[in-house]
Amino acid sequence: MSEAARDAMRRGWCPSTLKPMETGDGWLVRLYPPGARLTPQQLGRIAALALAHGNGLVEISARASLQLRGVTALSHPRLVDDLLAEGLLDEPDRDGPKRITLVSPLAGLPRLDAVLPIDAFALAERIEAAARTIEGLPPKCTVIVDDGGPSSLDGIAGDIRLVGAGGGRIVLSLADGPCYGPLAEGEAPDLVAAILRRFAALRRAAPERIRRLRDLPADALSGLVDLPDAAAPAPRPAPRCAGLFSQSDGRVTALIALPFGRSRAEMLAALAQAVRDEPAEIRPSPWRGLAFRGLSPAAAGALLARAQAQGLIVDDSDPRLSVQACAGSPACTRAQAPAAADADRLAGTLAALLREGLDLHVSGCAKGCAHPAAADLTLTGRDGRYEVVMEGRAGDAPLATLDLPALLARLQPGQDWHARLEARGTRRNR
Repeated sequence: MSEAARDAMRRGWCPSTLKPMETGDGWLVRLYPPGARLTPQQLGRIAALALAHGNGLVEISARASLQLRGVTALSHPRLVDDLLAEGLLDEPDRDGPKRITLVSPLAGLPRLDAVLPIDAFALAERIEAAARTIEGLPPKCTVIVDDGGPSSLDGIAGDIRLVGAGGGRIVLSLADGPCYGPLAEGEAPDLVAAILRRFAALRRAAPERIRRLRDLPADALSGLVDLPDAAAPAPRPAPRCAGLFSQSDGRVTALIALPFGRSRAEMLAALAQAVRDEPAEIRPSPWRGLAFRGLSPAAAGALLARAQAQGLIVDDSDPRLSVQACAGSPACTRAQAPAAADADRLAGTLAALLREGLDLHVSGCAKGCAHPAAADLTLTGRDGRYEVVMEGRAGDAPLATLDLPALLARLQPGQDWHARLEARGTRRNR
């Protein structure tokens, strides 16, 4: 599939709370909690509302927003009223991104070095306030605010990236390309707002051609910022996406991932109930999960045990963390295969390779919503079967098109495709 065709499929608006998107299992409502954080009581209420007004399926997107599925035209107004009454609706009354910043839910936790991190959460809220005054930004525009600590966001694409460089200083990059700075933490919100205003003006002149910062030519991109060039921050190891993390105050953060980003509301309600007496702050994670910050060690251990018993991901070695899968059929009207249901069986078959770094994308159709980038193995739904692509993306020319049993047979240890994927991982890890 050509780049133009792939981009054309992805165009369109992003769902929100007030403007849901129709899917195969009803309306999808995307929720942006105020400040990107919840209390245990609020998480419990969201779970209850998902059951009362939808089909009880809750998702967390790659941009750390919550999604309620199965909402109807009749139940949607009541859902919005309940969210307003609970103080859970934070949605700017304008087109464009509803929440523009992305921060690690583990920001501010202890570092291995003595470098003082930036306050990523506070900085993000200042950028959010400034961005709400800007018209014409595309719905997917993203500002990544990374405190420079061990929980790296390097693997997540962004339009603007701010990375803490120590001492309250920041290095800025545009479209994950050139780096500039350093600048003081206090200067960042105004500078980011100025860049976004200039970008919005350029986009208004050519809205079909310019949808993200990466669409700008190099000279226009560099013209958005008046800072000296800077060296790129040193690479950091891939972040842990599940487990327990120590805080500097003796308390603990528990990071739990949802398999393929989705869970029944009853499971989330049980987690909320488990920490109801803790002063916990719950933050959605871009690794499609929830971080429960501020727990006592005993409460954190009990929470992880409960989550594990429900089939949620609590161990960073879980092979499902290396799988991206959309909802698939019948939840999505575009999907031509049950991607989410099949992903679990595929993860079991490829568990050893997934733990060693293989990445798998299971897509219900050629749109590839769950993972627009290339993967070691991409499986694209086609008339109930899967097109098989290695080292490519959904919509690329396939090696073969197989039903699930035949595909699983070819991926078993000792079979040809398993050996090919194993060899790729060996080359990459040398």
